[in-house]
Amino acid sequence: MCLGIPGKIVEKFEVGGLEMGKISFGGLIKEVCLAYVPEAEVGDYAVIHVGFAISRI
Repeated sequence: MCLGIPGKIVEKFEVGGLEMGKISFGGLIKEVCLAYVPEAEVGDYAVIHVGFAISRI
């Protein structure tokens, strides 16, 4: 069982060819990997688990 937390994508960027993003969790900003949801755009919401976006909402 996992605990996925929804957050809003506020920025997208690449690091070494890997798609990354800054996600807002009610004002707390964290960097996460967006490789599993390449269709996600700034303004979308995604479910985050251990630093990876696992689905777009």
